[in-house]
Amino acid sequence: MAWHFEVLLEPIGLTEGPVWDGRFLFFTNIVNSRIFRYDPEGGEFTVWREGTNEANGLMLDANGVINACEGGGRRMVQYPDGGETIVLCAEFEGNRLNSPNDLAIDSRGRVWFTDPRYGDFRDDMELDHESVYRLDPQPDGSWSAVRVTYDTTAPNGLLISPDEETLYVAQSKNGEGQKRELWAYPIVEGGPEEGSRIVGDHEVLHNFYPHRGVDGMCLDVDGNIVATAGWGVSGPGGMIYVFAADGRVLETHPVPCDSPTNCAFAGPDLRDLYVTSTEGHLLRARTDRQGLASA
Repeated sequence: MAWHFEVLLEPIGLTEGPVWDGRFLFFTNIVNSRIFRYDPEGGEFTVWREGTNEANGLMLDANGVINACEGGGRRMVQYPDGGETIVLCAEFEGNRLNSPNDLAIDSRGRVWFTDPRYGDFRDDMELDHESVYRLDPQPDGSWSAVRVTYDTTAPNGLLISPDEETLYVAQSKNGEGQKRELWAYPIVEGGPEEGSRIVGDHEVLHNFYPHRGVDGMCLDVDGNIVATAGWGVSGPGGMIYVFAADGRVLETHPVPCDSPTNCAFAGPDLRDLYVTSTEGHLLRARTDRQGLASA
């Protein structure tokens, strides 16, 4: 089945982080530090939150609260509906985070997130690495940050497999000779308190070089990875890829934008795929796949 994308929103500047709460679709407008809410029934867009410090990735936790990566604010936060922002983490080992990008929340309520630094300005970086972290909730209500990866140089989108045995990470370093690959890490748990690693060695599921690799991604109910990748500069252009868990390409679907940034299944039956873009679109296609509910 070919997926035919309709343009719901013309470019407004970089959009990202689509997430579905069962009734509305929320997505970020990074350059304007806003979060929009889209109502599919009435086709109405409203500004749900402003002053988000260039928030990027969003995800709902088990309580229905939106968790966000504030790239410009260099912190991980929660946005209670109508409430003040709650800061989960802004530093690691006494140093400010780089610019949190995307996140995933597991069944134990732990928040996994990527912390790259894109762009040429790096003078204010306090960390000498760009890693994936896990935030573990503590009994007193605080969160403890644990470093997960030691081999990423620009981690972007990430997912946790339905059985929570695999961590998928988009390694998306731009530049000649840099790695633009989709990686899969076995989750082995452990951590500093147990003296062991949280993930094992990664496997390369797909190599996009020299073209643009995966930005954001989501899962369908069969555990397949639905990912945004590609651009108009080179290669096949903006595309939705559907990968099996072992990296086999099952499908590709061109999108009517230059560089798709992220995607999420939504709608009553979770068969509508919404896509954001670097230009600032919101696209939608009816698909023959069903999304895995995020919360």
